[in-house]
Amino acid sequence: MSSEPDSGTKFIKCVVVGDGAVGKTCMLMSYATNKFPTEYVPTVFDNYAVTVRVKEQEYQLGLFDTAGQEEYEGLRLLSYPGTHVFLMCFSVVMPESMKNIELKWYPEVHHQMPKAAYLLVGTQVDLKEDEKTLQKLQKRRQRPVTEEEGQKMAKKLNCDSYVECSALTRQGLKDVFDEALIAVLRSKSETKIGW
Repeated sequence: MSSEPDSGTKFIKCVVVGDGAVGKTCMLMSYATNKFPTEYVPTVFDNYAVTVRVKEQEYQLGLFDTAGQEEYEGLRLLSYPGTHVFLMCFSVVMPESMKNIELKWYPEVHHQMPKAAYLLVGTQVDLKEDEKTLQKLQKRRQRPVTEEEGQKMAKKLNCDSYVECSALTRQGLKDVFDEALIAVLRSKSETKIGW
């Protein structure tokens, strides 16, 4: 993917972070290609570009995937410079992944890019109704993260928005990227980005 959009098109860099296996790559692929990956492939680094039109202005949304595993931390940090918006992802059926947003992901991205926009994204909402998933959680005396808990965490971290989605069913998927674009456009007036 070229980092330079066509003339007249404004480029927005969107970086996705979060624990491994929370659905980051599936979310990006489902949105960018309209296809849901059928098996888990740990991400090293991939990126996608999607063109979005808002009113009369065209934007190229550069979607940068990152690996959540510790061994990729050095490489992951290299993808942060120039980021306009971070999508901090956790799985609503992996409560510990939401705790890691507060303990690891938000501190990491905020330290690197304090003026970027931040969205908290709850992924895998289709699994909130999955019997096997609910049984596994129950055995560990856990339950899915509620939308209210996600909103509360987003407010605590001063995120621009909280959105839930499913890459499988595409529920809320477009909302994630619409909200990311809105957050960046809103922040432009606050000099977070310059064109």
